[in-house]
Amino acid sequence: MRDIKKVVVLGANGTMGAGSAEVFAAGGCDVVLLARSVDRAQEGLTGAQNMAKSIRIADRMSCGTYDADLDKAVAEADLIFEALAEDLELKKQFFTRVDKLRRPDSLVGTVSSGLSITEMARGRSDTFRKNFLGIHLFNPPNVIVGTEVIPHAETDPQVLSAVVEMLQRRFGREVIVCRDMPAFAGNRVGFKVLNEVAQLAEKHGVAFADYLIGPYTGRAMPPLATVDLVGFDVHKAIVDNVHANTKDEAHSAFALPGYMAKLVAKGHLGNKTADKGGFYRRVKEGGKTSSLVVDPATGDYKPATPVAPIAFVEKMRQLHRVGCYADAMALFVKAEGDEAKLARKVILGYVSYGLNRVGEGEVVAQPRDVDRIMGFGFNWAPPSVLVDVIGAKETVKAIEAAGLPVPKVLSSLKPGEKLFRERGVNVGRFFSA
Repeated sequence: MRDIKKVVVLGANGTMGAGSAEVFAAGGCDVVLLARSVDRAQEGLTGAQNMAKSIRIADRMSCGTYDADLDKAVAEADLIFEALAEDLELKKQFFTRVDKLRRPDSLVGTVSSGLSITEMARGRSDTFRKNFLGIHLFNPPNVIVGTEVIPHAETDPQVLSAVVEMLQRRFGREVIVCRDMPAFAGNRVGFKVLNEVAQLAEKHGVAFADYLIGPYTGRAMPPLATVDLVGFDVHKAIVDNVHANTKDEAHSAFALPGYMAKLVAKGHLGNKTADKGGFYRRVKEGGKTSSLVVDPATGDYKPATPVAPIAFVEKMRQLHRVGCYADAMALFVKAEGDEAKLARKVILGYVSYGLNRVGEGEVVAQPRDVDRIMGFGFNWAPPSVLVDVIGAKETVKAIEAAGLPVPKVLSSLKPGEKLFRERGVNVGRFFSA
């Protein structure tokens, strides 16, 4: 396991910069937070304190700027951790500087959520390429422990093993190793669902889409509320990247809806632009706070009104509350009506797409990798949990009925064999929302 004592975080004022700084400092590292100005770096330090819920976390932190402090900080660092904006050219510019300053044995990691690790390493020195890899923490990293590690072809295998062990044992991460493919595993699978629901909202409305594919389907938050939390800009960058660079069975699901592109152009990015909003916007009038929801057809915001209850959804929610998860999902696959068919297409599509990203030439090596990153990175019910709760045979029938490709791993399961194999994990945690 690598002995990491000093870490420098580039892009410290961003959410992931502050979050990664908190993770490394909490693990006993001395962390230098760098940004364009000391004030911006201080924003990152304050963010880390807020995440840690302790001002003492700052005892292991110091702030600086790229112009004044990058040279010394990088030269002394055991790990240079890049958390800049999701912009390939910007990252490459900084890595050119880092490559000239770092020690030959120092690690270099990027928190990129899906850009090419190979492309970032291109043209760098031999020791940079050997010690460079993706370390994709999920937001907020002080709460969400799921982590993707992404080597490229020239990453030293011993470095990869050491980083995985370090992240697991020292920093308490649940780690999976991904191939260097667009959006890696978690965002490839998760943002397919999020964007698919955003596409549904164009026809059916935001509130209805979030209700139909809501927490009762095994996720911590409604999908479009999740996009507001992540940010429209981040969402756009991820789905545009996948749509441009992959051609799989769900290619159309990654096409950003036109109304979202228009909102992004007007500066509507979700929670990070509270005054403008995203799918939702909260406003204060006369001392009262009310919630507005965007109309995809016009881009205007209107008062949020309750969605008319759907019988199978309400019954499933009741069953989940008393721990009858198998009964709830049995109802899900048998429910009649257009709403039920629509919900099954999305949720069974998630199972199909996630498990089809496993295997030779795909993003991960085994179903457990997808399960772990969706369960511990997104806090969603992993695909294998849904298979086990529904039943493998019944899942295959339902996937076929929805016109979706059946993953090979499901065809090879024996009667009664379980697919989800995480010890000590109660599947009820994924339906608690």
